[in-house]
Amino acid sequence: MNHRRILLAAGGSVAAVALTLAFTLLLIPSREIEGVVTRLLARDGYTFRAARFGKAFPLGVSARGVTVAGARGELLRLDRATVRLSLLPLLAGRVRVSFAGEIGPGRIGGEASLRGSGPTRATITGVRLEDIPFFRSVTGADAKGLLTAALSLRGSGPAAAGELKLEVAGADLRGMKIGETPLPDAPYDTIRGMLRLGGRRATIDSFTLQGRELYVRLKGEFPLTDPVGTAPLNLTLELMPKPELLDRQKLVFALLTRYLVTPGHYQLPIRGTLAKPLLQ
Repeated sequence: MNHRRILLAAGGSVAAVALTLAFTLLLIPSREIEGVVTRLLARDGYTFRAARFGKAFPLGVSARGVTVAGARGELLRLDRATVRLSLLPLLAGRVRVSFAGEIGPGRIGGEASLRGSGPTRATITGVRLEDIPFFRSVTGADAKGLLTAALSLRGSGPAAAGELKLEVAGADLRGMKIGETPLPDAPYDTIRGMLRLGGRRATIDSFTLQGRELYVRLKGEFPLTDPVGTAPLNLTLELMPKPELLDRQKLVFALLTRYLVTPGHYQLPIRGTLAKPLLQ
């Protein structure tokens, strides 16, 4: 009987908390919630816009036609996004949310702790690179390919620790630049990468682009800053082209001559910041 009473009391508490939060959310106008989101992103220099913004049952918000932009233009565009408050962790004093989004035919999903008191996990499946405006606004590139990624973190901000794994199938990158220096156009069978976070730094363990005519490897690290876009870069981009690509894109490789270390092997030091990378 005691166990039954405990279970009934716990269930009643959960229901009471849920009802209280639900009624509170219902009383707050959607435009006020949208304003909070806009101000939070504005603190880090980003703008937020949504074609439609409203509430999602039971404790959440949803939006359609979402765009997030920085100083150089749009960075992310979501056809649909939903964020919901997870109720049960609240009873233990933790604020966790689940989130989901759609980018064209691709999907984003996961959960996060708003105060860094628990793990953050996210997955990306079937997202087309051409549907991510970051590549054109920041690198000036036309990017194609199918992106899959998984993020696992503990903590938040510069103190976060974890890893990001990604893979792109059937990639094609054209018109890419670092600063004002163009990079060779090339298709890639696969792109694979792993980024580790820890000790207030992000380290690229492995990031390779494997193509029939060009092999590319990126390595290095940068500190975790707040906002992350101001992080100073200490990266090296290695290019190993086949003779046929060298011959076909002579002008591009002529501009990269100063970075030639051995025949057919270029090393480009990337500095600047994460938001504005530059060649040294």
